[in-house]
Amino acid sequence: MRTKIVAGNWKLNNDKETTNKFIKSLKKSIEKLPLKNTRVIIAPAFVNLSSAVKKAKKSKIEVVAQNMHQATTGAFTGEISGDMLKAIGVETVILGHSERRTYFNETDKALAEKVNTVIEKGMETIFCFGELLEDRKSDNHFSVVESQLKNGLFHLEAKDWKSIILAYEPVWAIGTGETASPEQAQEMHAFIRSIIEKKYNKEVAAQVSILYGGSVKPTNAEEIFSKPDVDGGLIGGASLHVDDFTAIIVAI
Repeated sequence: MRTKIVAGNWKLNNDKETTNKFIKSLKKSIEKLPLKNTRVIIAPAFVNLSSAVKKAKKSKIEVVAQNMHQATTGAFTGEISGDMLKAIGVETVILGHSERRTYFNETDKALAEKVNTVIEKGMETIFCFGELLEDRKSDNHFSVVESQLKNGLFHLEAKDWKSIILAYEPVWAIGTGETASPEQAQEMHAFIRSIIEKKYNKEVAAQVSILYGGSVKPTNAEEIFSKPDVDGGLIGGASLHVDDFTAIIVAI
């Protein structure tokens, strides 16, 4: 059975005090939920990761990073390494978010290198990918998604996929209020699973968790999560409010 995951990507939001208050409140909100085979994840800003890990200790909340560099050490001003994350108890990192690709020019090649570092360090990644609106309108969305997966991940060995969580995020549905219909999400998630099976095998395709990321809210989460190939969500804005995030967790 695939693991269900609800992950909150906080982006450039929440200072230390707000982060700690949120974790305290979320711990209380979900402590009595069964959450069988379900992971609850939050990704605070780098400066708050250490305190967040301590606050979330002995709870159902996992703390992950929003990004990391592919190098272990070196002259890379402003960057964070996998070893630095592991030293404070962070073992999972989001890679390839559309905002990193768009605003910081992260290429498929650079992301493949980051993924390699994740594997080498014994870490885990939530690997993001997805098409732009023009790709969807031109009926090119499947080829774009396939290209991003092949370039970023298909150099890995089958055994490495135990460290991979996928997050399909149609870029046109991030922060716009637009959402892919549950049927569109299922169609893409099924396609993703099919190309993984073709490259590797049925077992790898069946075991990888594929999250949907694109304006998931308490009002649409249950319907989206009900689709057979949707294993949870990478949540943006709604993950900044404890009540909304809890409602989405309940919907899984």
